[in-house]
Amino acid sequence: MVELGLAGIRAAVDRPRFNLAPTQLMPVVPNDGARMLDAFRWGLIPSWAKDASIGNKLINARGETVAEKPSFRSALKRRRCLVMVDGWYEWKQSTKPKTPFLFHREDGKPLALAGLWEEWTAPDTGEVLRTCTIITTGPNALMAPIHDRMPVILSPQAQEVWLRPEPQEAAVLLPLLVPAVDGGMEAYEVSRVVNIPTNDVPACVERVAA
Repeated sequence: MVELGLAGIRAAVDRPRFNLAPTQLMPVVPNDGARMLDAFRWGLIPSWAKDASIGNKLINARGETVAEKPSFRSALKRRRCLVMVDGWYEWKQSTKPKTPFLFHREDGKPLALAGLWEEWTAPDTGEVLRTCTIITTGPNALMAPIHDRMPVILSPQAQEVWLRPEPQEAAVLLPLLVPAVDGGMEAYEVSRVVNIPTNDVPACVERVAA
């Protein structure tokens, strides 16, 4: 699985975010019928999990196998969400050290990424956690020179299907999990300051001069 850094997180958190890391809260719109922005912890914890540590391994779900994996298949059918971001980071592996890039829409509008969510109750304390994961797919033309995976970006029409509150069959959902249509997006190199998760500052999203 590929680790996605998220840039410029807006609502549902207490301040602007520039370098969101797993286990932190991210803004999502769950398919609970309310269509309201909420904040879920990044890293899916299935309801049957014995402890929360499994969430550290489930920050992403591969679209090609999401309907088959025990950790994801029930959520795919019943608990889907939009993960709302301004962009995401990916690292070009062919350079030494790896070079971080920021991907975002050219018009600055937010992206709706395909996600899944779960509600998990800690067996020892009774604490209830709502957690989520981001679904990834193969790259489009913009992404391919940098990495072989990218998050699934849902079109407005696909978002309507994804947010249906009633259970959906995989045959309806899987065709939506495809690379984004080329055009309308931009990628540029950013500073390696983003490599340190505690560096959650505007400098993370600043363009590195060519």
